[in-house]
This record gives sequence, structure tokens and C-alpha cells, in this order.
Amino acid sequence: MTQAVIWLIAFAVIFYLCYARWEPSVSRGLDKILPSVMKTHGNNRLVWSLALAVLGATTVVRPVDILLTAILIGLAVLIGVKLVGWAKTRADFH
Repeated sequence: MTQAVIWLIAFAVIFYLCYARWEPSVSRGLDKILPSVMKTHGNNRLVWSLALAVLGATTVVRPVDILLTAILIGLAVLIGVKLVGWAKTRADFH
């Protein structure tokens, strides 16, 4: 129960800060990181604020789970890139 309360408080604080400070800081920071297709144009303010609040609150409550998930995603991407590179060298493009 304590974890749920801490998660809800962290979610509310992070959501409020992201939503309130969207234009001066959060939008610019996301635009620097994201590819052009995912840039924060228009009315994505609520969606990105919710997503960042969920990730932030989960990181506060269960940091090891987030770290392990990031490591697994990184390994999957690395293996995928290596397999695509290997397949490109084996493919016969005439």
C-alpha cells in the first residue's frame, strides 16, 4: 500500500511539473532527443506529460525494474542492429 501511495504522489508531482512547464523546458528537451516524426507538435502535451509521469513515478518506486528493462531493450536493439547488418552483408543486391 505504501508503494502505491508513493507512486501516486510521485505521479501527481511529475505530471504537474511537466504539464505546467511544458513550453519553457519539457517541449524543448523532448524535441532535442526525439526523431522528427515524434516531435512534440500540437496537442501532444497531455500525452507526453502522462507518459513522463508514469515513467518517472515508476522509476522512483522501482528503479531496479526500470534499469533491467532498459538493459533488456538495449540488448534487443543491439542484437537487432547486428542481425540487420549481418543480413545486409549476406544479401545479394544486384
